[in-house]
Amino acid sequence: MAEKQNTLYVGSLAKGIKLLRAFDQSAPEMTLSELSRRTGLEKSATQRLANTLHLEGMLDKDPKTRRFRPSHAWLELAYAYFWSDPLVGLAMPTLIELSQRFGVTVNLAEISGDHILYVSRIPGKSSQFATTIVGRRLPALNSAAGRAIVSTWPAEKCDEAIKNWTVQQFTPNTALDRDSIRVSLEQTRRQGYAITQDQMILDQTGVSAPIKGHDGAAFSAVQCSFPSRLWPMERIAQDALPYILEAAHAIVPQMRSSL
Repeated sequence: MAEKQNTLYVGSLAKGIKLLRAFDQSAPEMTLSELSRRTGLEKSATQRLANTLHLEGMLDKDPKTRRFRPSHAWLELAYAYFWSDPLVGLAMPTLIELSQRFGVTVNLAEISGDHILYVSRIPGKSSQFATTIVGRRLPALNSAAGRAIVSTWPAEKCDEAIKNWTVQQFTPNTALDRDSIRVSLEQTRRQGYAITQDQMILDQTGVSAPIKGHDGAAFSAVQCSFPSRLWPMERIAQDALPYILEAAHAIVPQMRSSL
């Protein structure tokens, strides 16, 4: 593997990171045995790594159950990230304004591998807990934000994403057929925004506009989630879409002036 040939690669550190990444929504806390199974690491190595991370303050350990879970140090790292990403601070006033205008959840999404990552989220009036948490990752091809971003890329790069990127079933209506996803991306490219319906959550319409860079390619997007029963397509097109497009376009000059 390429990393093993890199003389600067530290294998033990990589194993520790792998152990930290094992925690997610489906496994918020784990025993050593569970960590070992989930990471594929030997139990003795898992024990040393987990206890080292506990002593360094990266993992909490319940003294009774001996189960490990992420510590507050993860929030400190997230805090450092938010200050390191200028887009987060620049976009926040715009996201707040959109949320107050529509009363729905408004997100700032950035591309992360073949997924999108929500780096800022302003909850709406009836938001569920899962839809308010910063850091949630979703397959880019299944999300309005991901499609808005990928649609701005050169044709060759866009085709590669369609062929190889992850797609995942979230609802009975989630699009898994890559030809239909291609059609959606072509439409998104023409119109300059993406709309998805019932892809991640039933009765939810996602509307997203790309935040383009100097070369016209996007790596982030503004995304709003509307309850379909209250926001039919006609209402979205008339009352919401112009403001979402304006918001995404307004962030670009701010980015250029800050870089």
